[in-house]
Amino acid sequence: MSRPRLIALLLAFTTLLAYLPVVRCDFVNFDDQVYVTENPQVRSGVTWGSLHWAFTSFDGANWHPLTWLSHMLDCELFGLNPAAHHLVNALIHSVNAALLFMLLLRLTRLAWPSLLVAALFAWHPLHVESVAWISERKDVLSTFFALLAFLSYARYAQSKTSDQWQGTGGVSLPPVTRHPSRDYWFALLFFALGLMAKPMLVTVPFVLLLLDYWPLARIQNSKFKIQNVKALVVEKTPFFLLTAVSCVVTFLAQRHGAAVMTLEQFSFDLRLENALIAYGEYLLAMVWPVNLAILYPLPNHRHWIDAAAASATAALFLISWLIWRARHRCPYLAAGWLWFLGMLVPVIGLVKVGSMAFADRYTYLSLTGIFIAIAFGGHELAARFPSLKKFLAAAAVAALIACVVLTERQLQFWRNSETLFRRDLAVTQDDTGSAHVNLGAALEVSGRMEEALAEYHEAARLADDNINAQSDLANLLLKMGRPAEALRHFRRAIALDPRAASAHFGLGTTLLQLGQDAAAMDEFRTALRFAPDNFQFLAYVAHVLAASDNPEMRSGQMALVLAIKANNLTGGAQPPVLDVLGMACAETGDFTNAQEVTQQALNLATRAQLKKLEPLEQRLQLYRNHQPWRESFRATNATPVVAPNR
Repeated sequence: MSRPRLIALLLAFTTLLAYLPVVRCDFVNFDDQVYVTENPQVRSGVTWGSLHWAFTSFDGANWHPLTWLSHMLDCELFGLNPAAHHLVNALIHSVNAALLFMLLLRLTRLAWPSLLVAALFAWHPLHVESVAWISERKDVLSTFFALLAFLSYARYAQSKTSDQWQGTGGVSLPPVTRHPSRDYWFALLFFALGLMAKPMLVTVPFVLLLLDYWPLARIQNSKFKIQNVKALVVEKTPFFLLTAVSCVVTFLAQRHGAAVMTLEQFSFDLRLENALIAYGEYLLAMVWPVNLAILYPLPNHRHWIDAAAASATAALFLISWLIWRARHRCPYLAAGWLWFLGMLVPVIGLVKVGSMAFADRYTYLSLTGIFIAIAFGGHELAARFPSLKKFLAAAAVAALIACVVLTERQLQFWRNSETLFRRDLAVTQDDTGSAHVNLGAALEVSGRMEEALAEYHEAARLADDNINAQSDLANLLLKMGRPAEALRHFRRAIALDPRAASAHFGLGTTLLQLGQDAAAMDEFRTALRFAPDNFQFLAYVAHVLAASDNPEMRSGQMALVLAIKANNLTGGAQPPVLDVLGMACAETGDFTNAQEVTQQALNLATRAQLKKLEPLEQRLQLYRNHQPWRESFRATNATPVVAPNR
C-alpha cells in the first residue's frame, strides 16, 4: 500500500474511533421522526413503492431522493436500531475525511498541510451535528459525492498538458459536449448525485472555478485573462445547468413544505444583518467551539442585531481586504476565503427557511475553505521562517487534540432528545420558546406528560406567537383528555397561521371529541385543502367517515375515495391505512375487498411485529359476517388510527 493511502486509511480509522460514542445515542425528536422513525415509507425499507416515493416526494421541504434511499436501506438492513444508523453516518464521515486528504494531496502534492485540513475537517466539534444527528445524513452523504466530484474534476483538469494550456498563451478547451476525458463526466455525475442528497451543493461549480484559480492555476493569478475565465465558465455549463434546476426544485419543495418565511415574517434588512452575523458566528465558533447548540433562535433585540451586524461587517471587510492584497503572493488565502463565503450562500438566510439564526451543520463542507487558508498559510510561513517549524507543528497538534476533546464532549449531548435540548436551553437565550417545545416533545415521548406540559406552557409563555408551541401544547392536552383546553390553543395556532393544516386537523379531532361533528368535518376539509397529500390526514378522515357511530357523519363513498388515495400515497404497504381502506369497503357493502385488504393489513402488521393486532382480527371477523365496523369518536381517550404529523 502506498504511503498516502496508508495515511488516508489511518485518518479514517482514527476518525471512526473518535465518533464511536454515537452508537450509544438514540434517535432525537427533532426531524428524526420525519426522516426515519415515523416515516412509513422509510420504515418499510427498499420497495418499489418507497423508491417511487423517494423520487417524487417533497417531504422534509426538500427533494433529496438519495438521502431517502440511504435511510430506507438502513431500515431494510437494521430496522430501527439507532446505533446502526449512527454508525453509518460516522463511517461516511470517516471516508469523507480520507477523500479530502487524497483530494488536496492530488491538487497540491503537499502531504502535511493536506493532512491538517482533513484532520480539522474530521475532528472539529462544529461537525458533530452533521455526524451525530441521523437526520443530517444528507450532510455527510452529499459531501461524499461532492468530494468524488472534486477528485474527478482534478483528474480531468490535470490531464491537460502545459502545451495545451499555456503553449499559445490562451486556453484550448474542448466544446462542452465533447470532453475527451471521462473524468469530466464522472465529475458531473457525482455532482448530480450530491444534489440529490442535499441541494446545498449548488455552489459546487463556483468551487470548481476556485480550484481552477488555486491550486490548479488554470487561471493566471498574476493577471486574469478574460479569455481564460470565459472558457472555464463555458466548460462548466452543464454544472451550472444542474445548479439552476436544483435551485428551482428546492424552492418549489420548500414552498410546498411551507418552510420559506415571507418578507412580512422576516424583513430583508433583518435577513441581511442576520447573514452577516452568521458569517461572524461561524468564524468565532471555528476558533472557539464552545456552547454549541442544535438550535440558535433568531435574536429579537434590534439594537443588539444592529451592533453585531456592524461588527461582523467590519471584520469581514477587513479580512477580505487583507486577502485581496495578498492574492498574488498567497492565492490559497483567496481560494479558501471565497470557498467559505460562497458555500454558505445557499443557507446564510437571504432566503429564510425556518426560524434559526444559523446552524453548525452548515459549516460541514464550507469551513474547509478556512482550514485550507490556515494549513497552507502555516506551511508557507514555516518555509519562509524555518525557526517557526517546531512552534507551528506544536500548535497544529495542540489544536487537533483540543478538537478531539471538544468533539468527545459535544457527542455526550447527543445521547438523547432530553440531553440535547436541555443543553440547548443552557447555552442559548430561547426567546422563541423553540427549545422548550423540543424538550417538551422529548419528555412526552418518554411518557413524562406533566413535565412535557410544563415545557409547552413555558414555550407558549415566552412566545405567544410560536405556532409549534401552541399546536404541541394543544395536542398534548388532547392526549391527556382535556379537549376543552386544547381547543383554545388550536384556535390560537390557526390565528397565527390560517394555512396551518396540522392545526386545522387538530382542531377537527378536538371538536370531534367534544361532539361537534359538523364543525369537526369543516376543519378536516380545510386541513385537506391545505395538505391534500397528507396520507395521515386522509386516513383519519376516511376512518371517521367509514366507522363513526353517528350515521350523519358516515359517507362510505367519500371514505373510500380518501382511503384509496392514502393507500396509493403509501404504496399499499401501511397496515393502518389498509385497515381504514377495509373499513371504507365494508361501509360501502363490499365485504369481499374489506376482508382482502384487512387480511393484508394483518399480514403486514404481523411481519413488522406490530402490537395490538386484536382490533384487526375483530374487524376481519365482522367483515366475514357482512357487518361494518362502528366506533365512537366522542370518548376523551379516542386517538387517531394514524397519528397526525407534528
